[in-house]
Amino acid sequence: MSVHCRRPADAKFLKGNLVSTENKAGLGALLTPEESVLALIDHQPFQVANLHSHEPTMVINNAVGLAKAAKVFDVPTILTTVLEERGGLLLQGLQDVFPEQKPINRTFVNTWQDERVVDAVKATGRKKLIIAGLWTEVCVAMPAIQAAGEGFEVFVVTDASGGASKEAHDMAVRRMVQAGVTPITWLAVMSEWQRDWAREKTVPGIVEVLAQHGGASGVAYAWETQLLATPTGNEV
Repeated sequence: MSVHCRRPADAKFLKGNLVSTENKAGLGALLTPEESVLALIDHQPFQVANLHSHEPTMVINNAVGLAKAAKVFDVPTILTTVLEERGGLLLQGLQDVFPEQKPINRTFVNTWQDERVVDAVKATGRKKLIIAGLWTEVCVAMPAIQAAGEGFEVFVVTDASGGASKEAHDMAVRRMVQAGVTPITWLAVMSEWQRDWAREKTVPGIVEVLAQHGGASGVAYAWETQLLATPTGNEV
């Protein structure tokens, strides 16, 4: 399996950002691309069919936006499916972001019990594990809680995940928070990775992601570019 990643740095400081371990407050608690590893779990047709905590197309949009942001920032991304021969292949929008990567197809309900997934995460050398998947109460909560107990600082992207009901999703988030997991949304993840607009290398990439998946922000950006490109008739 190929994983989209680059070698982690060994130093305690990366581009001026303190490398943290389980910091819950302060600058070090925020995400950086250099510390992050992303796991996208079971965004498959069977799971989408019983997704009732959110509007399904919103979750799919957000998951694809998150995956594209990870690629912009060169964050290692691991794709997983469960019994894909019956539950369906990974949604095409996600697979298209990493066309070269074959998702890890497993039988374990709990992704973190599959050694291939754990080994892929550990191989990155990163401790801030970001998870999104279907369903929140099962295939997200189980690995998040276990990984949090094994020394990883776990973040769950709640709006790129979803459950069989609003209650199921909400109770899973509460349970994970009690276990030390941090809930976050996909735009917050991308914003923390960017952190500074002076980081010009990634600006075009995140602007494209926002235009495609940022909802009203994308519409507003398209409008702004239209206005900038349209003559007003008052030019000197």
